[in-house]
Amino acid sequence: MPLRIGAFLLLLITLGLSWLLGGWAGYRQVEQESLEESFRYRQLVANELNRYLPIPELMAEHPLMERALLNPGDPQVILQANEEMQRMATIVGSSDVYLMDTSGLTIAANNYLQEDSFVGSNYSFRPYFSEAMARGDSVIYFALGLMSGVRGLYFSHPIRSDRGKILGVIAVKVLVHELESQWHRPASLSEAEMVVLDGSGVSFLASRPAWLYRDFTVSRQGELPLETRQRYPDRELRPMQIEQLGLPWGLSERSAKIRIQSPEGGQDYLTVQTPLPRLDWTLQVMVSTAPVLWTRLAFVVGGIAIYLGILLAWLYLRERYRREAELALRGEQLERRVAERTRDLERSNQQLLEEISERERAQSELRETQQELIQAAKLAVLGQMSAGLNHEMNQPLTAIQTYARNSRRFLEKGAEDMVDANLAEIITLCDKMAELTRQFKVFARKSEGPPSGVDLRSSVDAALKIIKAQKHTSGIDIRWNRPEQPVMCHGDLIRIEQVMVNLLANAVQAVEEREAPVVTIEVEPDNGQWRCTVRDNGYGLPGNTEQIFEPFFTTKSVKQGLGLGLSISRQIVDALGGTLTGRNRPDGPGAEFVLTLQKREATE
Repeated sequence: MPLRIGAFLLLLITLGLSWLLGGWAGYRQVEQESLEESFRYRQLVANELNRYLPIPELMAEHPLMERALLNPGDPQVILQANEEMQRMATIVGSSDVYLMDTSGLTIAANNYLQEDSFVGSNYSFRPYFSEAMARGDSVIYFALGLMSGVRGLYFSHPIRSDRGKILGVIAVKVLVHELESQWHRPASLSEAEMVVLDGSGVSFLASRPAWLYRDFTVSRQGELPLETRQRYPDRELRPMQIEQLGLPWGLSERSAKIRIQSPEGGQDYLTVQTPLPRLDWTLQVMVSTAPVLWTRLAFVVGGIAIYLGILLAWLYLRERYRREAELALRGEQLERRVAERTRDLERSNQQLLEEISERERAQSELRETQQELIQAAKLAVLGQMSAGLNHEMNQPLTAIQTYARNSRRFLEKGAEDMVDANLAEIITLCDKMAELTRQFKVFARKSEGPPSGVDLRSSVDAALKIIKAQKHTSGIDIRWNRPEQPVMCHGDLIRIEQVMVNLLANAVQAVEEREAPVVTIEVEPDNGQWRCTVRDNGYGLPGNTEQIFEPFFTTKSVKQGLGLGLSISRQIVDALGGTLTGRNRPDGPGAEFVLTLQKREATE
């Protein structure tokens, strides 16, 4: 029995805390939504005010306004002022623009041709006139128009003479529907209402038409001020039936809970008031508190779930502790078995560590072997090209020998000009041989450092110099469509050069027996990559094109290679993050190999 009473009391405490926390969370959520909507509309009003605030001051600088105030009896000047105000109203998109002298009498207006023209009306009682005259600065005011009865914002600014004396005031009226056209009720707040109150607490903007021109002051003593009644002529300004319900727990002082009575009944709201910029306006956002009930119910359901979970966990633990005594003996046996199993696992782990170490050594040896294999393949290519290099070097050496003998004879005859010309030719031939041997020396060097941004054109140029040094390339039309702009890609200059040498050497060997041998090299952009294509017009590839990238697979004689070039080239390209593929040409006889590398921005 005591256990049941304790469980029941704990359930009551859980329900009470859940209800309290649910109310706190619900009100906080409603308040947060209200604050966000208040901030949004506050920014909207501030932007609208900042848009029109400097306009009257700019209009006041127009020399025609000063002339009209100094010559109010000149019909021609007044007509020009009226027409100028019409243009001003059209440009700024305002409802009315009018000019008043120091007594508040309107002497010119943009609506001078209309029946309800402001010309001849005195607005000295309006604060936008009196404050502009008193302060000598721009003034913003809200009121209903005396002639039109339409709500509007009035922006005014005094007009001064050259000596600084105030001659009058120019006023610009902007209709309030400019703001109302941007009024959007938030979709998440299905029962939210908003009103904008003036300094006296009277609403002049409202989401409900019935709440327009109503007094939202909770407790007002006496009548509304005269200035407020003049602001809204012919309006009753009836007070709203609002009841203060206090501040819910956990909310800020800006919020309050109220109840608004209406013919349909009372409705509870959480209200947040936010001052609007530059004016004595207040934005009041009222959100229905109905969602708070659902939040509380959700917390109550969650509290019951937690209570049941804790209760079931406690019952489970109690049963578990009861059975632990029965399992104590079995636990000792289990510990002995675990110890034996642990020893077995330790031996297995030791063997596994030895196997891992052996595998790491094998991988390290494999990487070293691959690097040596790549270097050996490069040297093999150089060996194959040695005959071409001998041919290329033999001609310059023969020419150098001939020029040297002639120079001795010319020197004996005193023909120093001829000797100098021969020496210049010898220097040119030496530079040519040095450039040729330098390119072979760079190609034979091992690559150093990680991949970086390189110009693909440089690798192709270097590979062509090596390929063209071979004797059997004579008569082969090698077409290199070299781009004018740098082709910056992610790679390594030497490794890409080795790949290009392999591809070009294969292409040259493939077209040796053709009557019109042609090898074409093209570089094109392809979706964030560079696509380098090497085409030939040879006899093409075997049916299974992927087989050509396997090690030691070749269709050539043993003298032409061991079948490692394409396999090594693909490994190099894969390590650089690119791809290398080969296929028979779809547009005619021959094969084409496509090398793709990632684009890279040029660096300084």
